[in-house]
Amino acid sequence: MFLPAFSLQRRPFAHRTGGVLALLFVLASAQPALAQQPPSGTPAAADTPSVYVQAGRARGDTDALTLGVTLPWRSFQHELWGGQLRGYWDIYLSRWSYDAAPGRGGHSTLLGITPTLRLTPDHGRSALFWEAGIGATYADKRYVTPDREFSTRFNFASHLGVGLQFGERRQHELALRVQHVSNAGIKKPNPGNNFVQLRYAMHF
Repeated sequence: MFLPAFSLQRRPFAHRTGGVLALLFVLASAQPALAQQPPSGTPAAADTPSVYVQAGRARGDTDALTLGVTLPWRSFQHELWGGQLRGYWDIYLSRWSYDAAPGRGGHSTLLGITPTLRLTPDHGRSALFWEAGIGATYADKRYVTPDREFSTRFNFASHLGVGLQFGERRQHELALRVQHVSNAGIKKPNPGNNFVQLRYAMHF
């Protein structure tokens, strides 16, 4: 569903993300069917590390492919708004591809780390989850396109996301995220950029 973001034919930004939103809506509608609890005695996926692959798209014809791991905060667990609040470290390597100039492509490789909070409704029993995080990234070179230019290689990355867990012990996850990357005004110019991301993760 996310492949049109990487097709050779460029489409309006809102149109490209429509398929992703439709997919998440279908999965959210199926959430009651996914709500079966893992077998008794099985460790919760939230308490185990995961590996993931993520595809992203931002304005300025920028594509991002990300590989990462998550490391849970096993001692961190609280009740909040009728749900279960947990946290994890998100450590990743991301490759941005973009048009650096007319007829010339550019690439940046970023290393990032983000402490993330996740809220699972129904005291942690729901297959649905919400999450948010603020972290930092460092790129091998500055991001420069015809319509925007980052003045620093170090930037902050914040995100909001919603997702679903599925599988025998909910070891699989599919999440839709919106991420903002900028240097928070450390140096000008600071246009920032916003990514729509689709992530698949597997806990082990």
